[in-house]
Amino acid sequence: MRDNDAPLLLDVSRLVWRRWTGTRPTGIDRICLAWLDHYSAQAQAVVIHRYGKAILPQSVSQTLFRILQRPERSVKDATQFRAALAGLALRRGLHLRDHLDGRGRLWLNPGHTGLDASGIADWCDKRDLRPVHLIHDLIPITHPQFCRDGEQERHRRRMLAALATGCGVVANSAHTLETLAEFAHAESVPVPPAIIAWPGTPRLPVINPQPQEQATFVVLGTIEGRKNHRLLLAVWQGLLDAIGADADPSHLPHLVIVGRRGWQADDIFAMLDNHDFRGLVSEAGPLDDAGLAEVLAGARALLFPSLAEGFGIPLTEALAAGVPVIASDLPVFREIGQGVPELLPPTDHAAWAEAILDYAKPASVRRVAQLARINGFQTPNWGDHFAQIDNFLTELGA
Repeated sequence: MRDNDAPLLLDVSRLVWRRWTGTRPTGIDRICLAWLDHYSAQAQAVVIHRYGKAILPQSVSQTLFRILQRPERSVKDATQFRAALAGLALRRGLHLRDHLDGRGRLWLNPGHTGLDASGIADWCDKRDLRPVHLIHDLIPITHPQFCRDGEQERHRRRMLAALATGCGVVANSAHTLETLAEFAHAESVPVPPAIIAWPGTPRLPVINPQPQEQATFVVLGTIEGRKNHRLLLAVWQGLLDAIGADADPSHLPHLVIVGRRGWQADDIFAMLDNHDFRGLVSEAGPLDDAGLAEVLAGARALLFPSLAEGFGIPLTEALAAGVPVIASDLPVFREIGQGVPELLPPTDHAAWAEAILDYAKPASVRRVAQLARINGFQTPNWGDHFAQIDNFLTELGA
């Protein structure tokens, strides 16, 4: 290794792409940012894009890392980010020419971006890279009906590349690692040495809840078919049907939908745009941490009826803030929920309606019981996450 080489390589392909397009960070983006904060001081950047792949020089990498670490505050951030990259290109000769070698270093890849690029395995061999891949989920493979056209095959290529090139794998949950092992078995390929490291939980600002005249529930996440907003809208429509068109609905609970509009959910968008929920359903769009904290502080519970997840940061985020959770009975929620949330079948309309109405009561016994369980919840934190990974990297010979 040359004197000016950093000891590690860190992939920032996803972060560059997301900042370039001005997309508000999702759970995976937050994890990528946490890896950037933890490893940037000892790393050089790797960028994979549609035109090629490259390891950036150390000085350019450090400047790029600082640009990526700037807080996102407005819709102008994408323009400012592009201008910053242009300035970096002019001042420091930023380029994406493939001419630097990995020299046997570990390439930490916390995002799936670029793993479906052609020739990725050959490039790792050519540049002497030892990849360590963080696997978030295999949902495009296991649940292709909830993903964009072509995503199943793209993700299959990503996972095959991760298995073929990785000298190590980090899974965000035991459920994800089990699913990866099942995929590898089906493809007749081995799984590299692997560990499970739950991602840390974002710390929301502390806000004192204000008394609410109307019980409020929150659902958090991109509006897409997999998140199962359809079930909640059906529940709220059922509540309205039960009281009739002429009755005052103000005594019924209110649903706040937090998150941007995504894909495979045209029927949900049509309901939100065209159906009259008589003020009981509101769409807040994406919110920053302060806005989310304020909405959660007054909520009777976070609702998480998802049909498939690799982890589920909203669940741990809500429980860390002391907010009860009603979620789907998924293996990963049983794992990370630690017996605290109320788990229901994601297709059982009646069970969800019953739970929501119960939690809406001022003296809900079920809600009080969960609040007692929350006291024993062990919030996943970044310190434990990176302690596990750092030990793993040492074992791999960082």
